[in-house]
Amino acid sequence: MDLLTQLTSSYQQAFPAETADLQTPLLICSPGRVNLIGEHTDYNEGFVLPAAIDKAIYLAVGPRADDELHFIAHDLNKTFQGSLTDLTPTHTWADYLLGVVAQFRQAGHQFSGFNCVFGGTIPMGSGLSSSAALENGVGFALNELFHLGIDRITLVKRSQRAENEFVGAKVGIMDMFASMMGKADHVIKLDCRSLDYTYAPLQMNGISIVLCDSKVKHSLVTSEYNTRRAECEAGVRFLQTFYPEIRSLRDVTMPMLDQHLRDTEPLIYRRCAYVVQENQRLLDGVAALEADDIDTFGQLMYGSHEGLSHWYEVSCPELDILVDIARQQPGVLGARMMGGGFGGCTINLVREEVLEDFTKLITEQYKARTGKDTYLHVCKIQDGTNVIS
Repeated sequence: MDLLTQLTSSYQQAFPAETADLQTPLLICSPGRVNLIGEHTDYNEGFVLPAAIDKAIYLAVGPRADDELHFIAHDLNKTFQGSLTDLTPTHTWADYLLGVVAQFRQAGHQFSGFNCVFGGTIPMGSGLSSSAALENGVGFALNELFHLGIDRITLVKRSQRAENEFVGAKVGIMDMFASMMGKADHVIKLDCRSLDYTYAPLQMNGISIVLCDSKVKHSLVTSEYNTRRAECEAGVRFLQTFYPEIRSLRDVTMPMLDQHLRDTEPLIYRRCAYVVQENQRLLDGVAALEADDIDTFGQLMYGSHEGLSHWYEVSCPELDILVDIARQQPGVLGARMMGGGFGGCTINLVREEVLEDFTKLITEQYKARTGKDTYLHVCKIQDGTNVIS
């Protein structure tokens, strides 16, 4: 039995009164995301290049005649019951749904309670943004169920605020944006300052996106993330004494850094230089994709990893080893760590004819060099959050 059939069956069994008239629940697909290039650039008002993928959260939802909220987390085999009149954090998984509902209510939308059964195919702890996918799915479902007429960008902003204000995670907007706005066979060039975006073609004929899980948990990511933000902000403040017009590293050039920071503040220089160079790599990568030059794009991915590892210093030995092994395999076009760092996955562009060899090589060599197992996830790029007809 496939997941959609399971969710529909679970919904009908749990809520027989709502399905007595033989109405089936509304089915929503809300995908996870990958980021091809542009890491740690979002909070510096730079660019990112994400895409929605075919690993997703699926939701079966339907309205109620009262103000109650009934949620079933199918994969966890857990339930939650609450009310529209009491939207307070529970510090459990239910907050990802409640936070979105609270955002809609704060915006003045009136609607009844609803039932929701959800499950997914996004691997746990893989850095593919299952929380953003769930939040988007709930917001999209409310918009559809109650005919609220809300545009997608507004839904994205509500998902982000739900996680920032209700769940308490100060995440950027990229994850929600990619999940909601994804387009099959394209990546999204997103300007994190203005939220202007364009789509760039990613011709993946004969090429797979493969994620290699280091099986290392991101134990340092929160503290070091805050430190990197502070280092970037310190660089901007220093440069503003010479260039008052700059607002963030988005406005900074390498000549500025070379002249004022390289010799006086070498650590801050390396952090800022990585961000400036990563923004340029991303723009060069978009140009390569538009020219159907996937080989050049892959080399830029390797450059991104080099910068993250040696300039921004957010990699770890296991991620470096995964990228090093990938470089040895003919037919791997590019590889880099993805996400906040200090663990998680690498993202690899692999020609399909070598996928079996790549899987064998990376599994065996990673085990030999680290003593750890790795797990591979093969992804395809798909459309963003949508109704399943």
